[in-house]
Amino acid sequence: MAPKKAKKKAAEGNSNVFSMFEQAQIQEFKEAFTIMDQNRDGVIDKNDLRDTYAALGRVNVGNDELDEMVKEAPGPINFTIFLTMFGEKLKGTDPEETILNAFKIFDPEGTGILKGDEIKLHLMSQADKFTEDEVNQMFQNFPLDVAGNLDYKNLCYVITHGEDKEQE
Repeated sequence: MAPKKAKKKAAEGNSNVFSMFEQAQIQEFKEAFTIMDQNRDGVIDKNDLRDTYAALGRVNVGNDELDEMVKEAPGPINFTIFLTMFGEKLKGTDPEETILNAFKIFDPEGTGILKGDEIKLHLMSQADKFTEDEVNQMFQNFPLDVAGNLDYKNLCYVITHGEDKEQE
Protein backbone atom coordinates (compact mmCIF):
# COMPACT_ATOMS: atom_id res chain seq x y z
CA MET A 1 0.00 0.00 0.00
CA ALA A 2 2.89 2.37 0.65
CA PRO A 3 3.96 2.55 -3.02
CA LYS A 4 0.41 3.57 -4.02
CA LYS A 5 0.43 6.35 -1.44
CA ALA A 6 3.80 7.53 -2.71
CA LYS A 7 2.49 7.59 -6.28
CA LYS A 8 -0.62 9.49 -5.18
CA LYS A 9 1.54 12.00 -3.26
CA ALA A 10 3.73 12.53 -6.34
CA ALA A 11 0.68 13.05 -8.52
CA GLU A 12 -0.73 15.58 -6.06
CA GLY A 13 2.59 17.42 -6.10
CA ASN A 14 2.41 17.73 -9.86
CA SER A 15 -1.20 18.89 -9.88
CA ASN A 16 -0.41 21.63 -7.37
CA VAL A 17 1.29 23.55 -10.14
CA PHE A 18 -2.12 24.18 -11.72
CA SER A 19 -3.25 25.98 -8.57
CA MET A 20 -0.34 28.42 -8.89
CA PHE A 21 -1.82 30.03 -12.00
CA GLU A 22 -5.16 31.45 -13.06
CA GLN A 23 -7.02 29.58 -15.81
CA ALA A 24 -6.20 32.29 -18.39
CA GLN A 25 -2.49 31.98 -17.58
CA ILE A 26 -2.62 28.20 -17.91
CA GLN A 27 -4.26 28.62 -21.32
CA GLU A 28 -1.49 30.99 -22.41
CA PHE A 29 1.16 28.50 -21.23
CA LYS A 30 -0.69 25.75 -23.13
CA GLU A 31 -0.61 27.84 -26.30
CA ALA A 32 3.12 28.47 -25.84
CA PHE A 33 3.70 24.75 -25.20
CA THR A 34 1.78 23.85 -28.35
CA ILE A 35 3.83 26.30 -30.42
CA MET A 36 7.08 24.87 -29.05
CA ASP A 37 6.00 21.23 -29.46
CA GLN A 38 6.79 21.40 -33.17
CA ASN A 39 6.25 17.69 -33.88
CA ARG A 40 3.02 17.60 -31.80
CA ASP A 41 4.02 14.53 -29.78
CA GLY A 42 3.13 16.10 -26.41
CA VAL A 43 6.76 16.46 -25.33
CA ILE A 44 9.23 19.28 -25.97
CA ASP A 45 12.60 17.82 -26.87
CA LYS A 46 15.88 19.14 -28.24
CA ASN A 47 14.61 19.09 -31.84
CA ASP A 48 11.48 21.02 -30.85
CA LEU A 49 13.67 23.66 -29.18
CA ARG A 50 15.91 23.88 -32.26
CA ASP A 51 12.85 24.28 -34.52
CA THR A 52 11.37 26.92 -32.19
CA TYR A 53 14.59 28.92 -32.27
CA ALA A 54 14.70 28.60 -36.07
CA ALA A 55 11.13 29.88 -36.30
CA LEU A 56 12.23 32.89 -34.24
CA GLY A 57 15.14 33.53 -36.62
CA ARG A 58 17.97 32.05 -34.55
CA VAL A 59 19.37 29.16 -36.56
CA ASN A 60 22.80 28.76 -34.99
CA VAL A 61 21.82 27.29 -31.61
CA GLY A 62 24.46 24.85 -30.44
CA ASN A 63 23.75 21.31 -29.24
CA ASP A 64 25.38 22.11 -25.87
CA GLU A 65 22.98 25.01 -25.30
CA LEU A 66 19.97 22.87 -26.22
CA ASP A 67 21.21 20.00 -24.02
CA GLU A 68 21.51 22.39 -21.06
CA MET A 69 17.94 23.58 -21.58
CA VAL A 70 16.57 20.04 -21.72
CA LYS A 71 18.61 19.07 -18.62
CA GLU A 72 16.77 21.72 -16.58
CA ALA A 73 13.72 19.45 -16.62
CA PRO A 74 13.45 16.48 -14.24
CA GLY A 75 12.28 14.29 -17.14
CA PRO A 76 10.58 14.53 -20.53
CA ILE A 77 9.02 17.99 -20.89
CA ASN A 78 5.30 17.35 -21.13
CA PHE A 79 2.84 20.16 -20.36
CA THR A 80 2.79 19.51 -16.60
CA ILE A 81 6.60 19.61 -16.41
CA PHE A 82 6.61 22.72 -18.62
CA LEU A 83 4.15 24.45 -16.29
CA THR A 84 6.08 23.31 -13.22
CA MET A 85 9.30 24.75 -14.65
CA PHE A 86 7.60 28.11 -15.25
CA GLY A 87 6.18 28.01 -11.74
CA GLU A 88 9.64 27.43 -10.29
CA LYS A 89 11.12 30.27 -12.37
CA LEU A 90 8.34 32.65 -11.38
CA LYS A 91 8.70 31.73 -7.72
CA GLY A 92 12.12 33.37 -7.90
CA THR A 93 10.48 36.73 -8.57
CA ASP A 94 10.33 39.02 -5.57
CA PRO A 95 6.87 39.86 -4.26
CA GLU A 96 5.29 42.91 -5.86
CA GLU A 97 5.56 44.90 -2.62
CA THR A 98 9.34 44.28 -2.42
CA ILE A 99 9.87 45.53 -5.97
CA LEU A 100 7.61 48.55 -5.36
CA ASN A 101 9.58 49.44 -2.23
CA ALA A 102 12.82 49.37 -4.22
CA PHE A 103 11.36 51.87 -6.71
CA LYS A 104 9.88 54.02 -3.93
CA ILE A 105 13.42 54.87 -2.81
CA PHE A 106 13.58 57.03 -5.95
CA ASP A 107 10.02 58.32 -5.51
CA PRO A 108 9.76 59.89 -2.05
CA GLU A 109 6.46 61.62 -2.96
CA GLY A 110 4.91 58.25 -3.87
CA THR A 111 3.64 59.35 -7.29
CA GLY A 112 4.17 55.95 -8.90
CA ILE A 113 6.25 57.43 -11.69
CA LEU A 114 9.94 58.12 -12.18
CA LYS A 115 11.68 60.34 -14.69
CA GLY A 116 13.01 58.09 -17.44
CA ASP A 117 16.39 59.81 -17.67
CA GLU A 118 16.92 59.53 -13.90
CA ILE A 119 16.04 55.85 -13.72
CA LYS A 120 18.33 55.25 -16.72
CA LEU A 121 21.19 56.97 -14.87
CA HIS A 122 20.61 54.89 -11.73
CA LEU A 123 20.34 51.61 -13.64
CA MET A 124 23.57 52.29 -15.50
CA SER A 125 25.59 53.49 -12.51
CA GLN A 126 24.45 51.44 -9.46
CA ALA A 127 24.98 47.83 -8.28
CA ASP A 128 24.47 45.40 -11.21
CA LYS A 129 24.95 48.07 -13.86
CA PHE A 130 22.72 47.88 -16.90
CA THR A 131 24.19 48.60 -20.33
CA GLU A 132 22.57 51.28 -22.45
CA ASP A 133 21.16 48.54 -24.70
CA GLU A 134 19.54 46.83 -21.69
CA VAL A 135 17.96 50.09 -20.53
CA ASN A 136 16.71 50.82 -24.05
CA GLN A 137 15.26 47.30 -24.24
CA MET A 138 13.44 47.88 -20.94
CA PHE A 139 12.01 51.15 -22.26
CA GLN A 140 10.88 49.34 -25.44
CA ASN A 141 8.99 46.82 -23.32
CA PHE A 142 7.77 49.44 -20.83
CA PRO A 143 7.61 52.71 -22.78
CA LEU A 144 7.90 56.06 -21.07
CA ASP A 145 4.84 58.30 -21.18
CA VAL A 146 4.76 61.49 -23.29
CA ALA A 147 6.43 63.42 -20.44
CA GLY A 148 9.32 60.91 -20.34
CA ASN A 149 8.20 59.17 -17.15
CA LEU A 150 8.18 55.49 -16.23
CA ASP A 151 5.04 54.12 -14.53
CA TYR A 152 6.89 51.86 -12.11
CA LYS A 153 3.74 50.65 -10.36
CA ASN A 154 2.51 49.15 -13.62
CA LEU A 155 6.00 47.80 -14.34
CA CYS A 156 6.03 46.02 -10.96
CA TYR A 157 2.60 44.59 -11.64
CA VAL A 158 3.71 43.22 -15.01
CA ILE A 159 6.88 41.71 -13.48
CA THR A 160 4.91 39.87 -10.81
CA HIS A 161 1.63 39.09 -12.63
CA GLY A 162 2.71 38.87 -16.25
CA GLU A 163 0.28 41.34 -17.81
CA ASP A 164 -0.64 44.99 -17.88
CA LYS A 165 -3.16 46.15 -15.23
CA GLU A 166 -5.00 48.14 -17.87
CA GLN A 167 -5.49 45.03 -20.05
CA GLU A 168 -7.36 43.09 -17.36
